[in-house]
Amino acid sequence: MDGAGDVSCGGTCPSQPQFRFVANPIVGTHRILDPYLTLATQYGWANYMFQTNQGPSFPAHQFIFGGTSAPTAGDDHMGIFASENMRGMLGSNNLAGCIADATTGVELIHPNPNPPPRGVENSEIFPCFDHQTIPDILPAPLSWRYYTPSAGSIWTAPNAISHICQPTGPGGTCQGQEWLNNVDLRPSDVLADIRSCNLRSVSWVIPAGQNSDHAGSPNNTGGPNWVAAIVNAVGNNPPCPNGEVYWRDTVIFITWDDWGGWYDHEPPTILPLHEGDYQYGFRVPLIVVSAYTPSHYISNFRHDFGSILRFIEHNFGVPEGQLSFADRRARTDLTDFFHLNQPPRPFQRVNADKDATYFLNDKTVPTDPDDD
Repeated sequence: MDGAGDVSCGGTCPSQPQFRFVANPIVGTHRILDPYLTLATQYGWANYMFQTNQGPSFPAHQFIFGGTSAPTAGDDHMGIFASENMRGMLGSNNLAGCIADATTGVELIHPNPNPPPRGVENSEIFPCFDHQTIPDILPAPLSWRYYTPSAGSIWTAPNAISHICQPTGPGGTCQGQEWLNNVDLRPSDVLADIRSCNLRSVSWVIPAGQNSDHAGSPNNTGGPNWVAAIVNAVGNNPPCPNGEVYWRDTVIFITWDDWGGWYDHEPPTILPLHEGDYQYGFRVPLIVVSAYTPSHYISNFRHDFGSILRFIEHNFGVPEGQLSFADRRARTDLTDFFHLNQPPRPFQRVNADKDATYFLNDKTVPTDPDDD
């Protein structure tokens, strides 16, 4: 935030400027971004949703899953966080988390005692941590599932939590019962679980690389179609055998794990004391979809990944902030997006070129979205 946004080209602009926008060309029968634009206008949009941390995907997913990228609860309290992706992912398995090669490390950021608040990366650790996550505080009989393209991905947050992964050792596999019961390595299985009325109480859904929105990735513009397929599956699912109607009982939070290096003019919140050394990052989109979210609703509160965790706690009767990580530091719980005193809105299908049947029948081998 040092004035880069005020720098002009002074004539011929570079081919890769710091300011870019995504064009919206027609691909197939629809414009690429139309599903996102439809969802953002038909439901709720967070105008000030910030990435809780300043780093790339590995620490970001740790925050989305458990509220911190700190190795332990004590480290979180002292402001020590895993701040980067893996270093040394060049071993025999090229994996992250507790099953990474023994030579793999992740940098730690420590508070800088001298102003301005800017962390210092001066040590690293094997990327296998242990602290509570959202699944640990869900009351029985609530269930969870984490859909992801691969076991060792930097986006597969449970692989770095030792009591969930319970690895056979560096370079091995995750064998914990929580892992085996709840981590699904085929993202499209979420669509099958919706159809079979087997959706868990809380689900994290990570796209395969071909359905990612990573800039410059060799994807097939599948991201907006993938998201639309999930929303349409929930919205159109017939009543389950137990009478449950998913559209009346489900909220979908659509967000991106990090800001991707693109400039934003809105200064992130600086948290007090040492926590400000690593938090927050720039804004990321957040679209909130539910039968109780008013059309064209725009929230101007300042949200972050911890706000999503606080909503989960609030929704299931867990004291907000119980993890004592980002969920405690966040100041919102996203309840402003819901008007629960009104009847559920009828679902309207989101137009897209690809539907659930396409993704369920897609035989492309799932890949990780990217390496950053």
